[in-house]
Parts: sequence; structure tokens; C-alpha cells
Amino acid sequence: MEGGAVAYELEGECANYLMCLKGRWRIVRMSENGREVLIYKVGPGGTCVLTTRCLLSGGTFPAESVAEKRTELAALPVSTFQQLMADSAEFRRFVLDDYTRLMAGLFTLIDAVAFSPLKQHLAQRLLVEADPSGVVAINHQKLADDIGSVREVVSRILGHWAEAGLIELRRGAVVIVERDSLATAANR
Repeated sequence: MEGGAVAYELEGECANYLMCLKGRWRIVRMSENGREVLIYKVGPGGTCVLTTRCLLSGGTFPAESVAEKRTELAALPVSTFQQLMADSAEFRRFVLDDYTRLMAGLFTLIDAVAFSPLKQHLAQRLLVEADPSGVVAINHQKLADDIGSVREVVSRILGHWAEAGLIELRRGAVVIVERDSLATAANR
């Protein structure tokens, strides 16, 4: 899949059990006013909890999954998935263990979005997304979308952190300068 390609559309049928081999895809939901809210991301070796839910209990995909960049997926057709769930204790254990882990992660995300202050959520997102050199290749709008906020608020917070020397703002990127201080901000 090329970047921007859609694996599953909102209310689409789940035809395959997917595992990410390379790249990354985003599971998002669009609001009625057109704002995208990130639910979670799936990277190499990962599976999608919402796809698993669809395949285990039926129904359609409740969000949209979009490749962030060139992404390779392994796909098991639903019939093969069902056969393996019925016949293979090892496969069934893998799927259910993975599903349980993914659900726990989803509840952690819900807690972060619902109960943590915006600054904390923003700092955590930057720390998670940063490459080894501290660069987060993302613009303010996409960052705001990821944390369920608006660009103006995110830009204001980032500006304060830049003035304090915690980060450096570049076009299309945020560079973490003081990782420990930003982590402290994430835990306040």
C-alpha cells in the first residue's frame, strides 16, 4: 500500500486479518465537521484490534485505516482466519493474547485522551513519535489531529516549550532538545 491508501473504510467489511510487515498505518475516525481523530497506529509486527473485533464478532469496520507511508501488510482471508481459529489452538491463543494486549492499549489511550491534560498528552505523543535523534516529522495540524485538539492550541503550547528550550520548531518537524524535561512535562 502506498502512503494515503485505505485498507478499511468506515463501515466497510473486514475481509482479511491484517498484520503490518513494514511501514505504519493509522486508525482514525472523522467527526461530522470533518476533523480527523487518531485512535491508534499499527506498526511492523502489529495487528489491528478493530479488525480482530470485526472478524471475531462480525459487523463492519467502525473507523478508517490509512497507510501513513508505504506499508506492506500480510492478509489472511476471513475464511482462513475462521478455520485457523477453529482448528489451531496456537493461532487462537496468538489472536486472543494479541487482542487482549491491544484492548488494554486502547483503554490506556482512552484514559490519556479523556483524563490527562492536553499538555501531558501532547508531550507523550512527541516522545513516542520521536526518532532516535529526537525529530518528530509532523506538522502542527497533524499533531493536533492526533491528540484530538486544534492547531492553534497545539501551536501555542509548542511555542511555549520552544521558548523554554525543551523543543525546537522546524518546518514540518518538532525536535526534542530536552527529552527529560519534556518527559517531566508529560507526567505533570
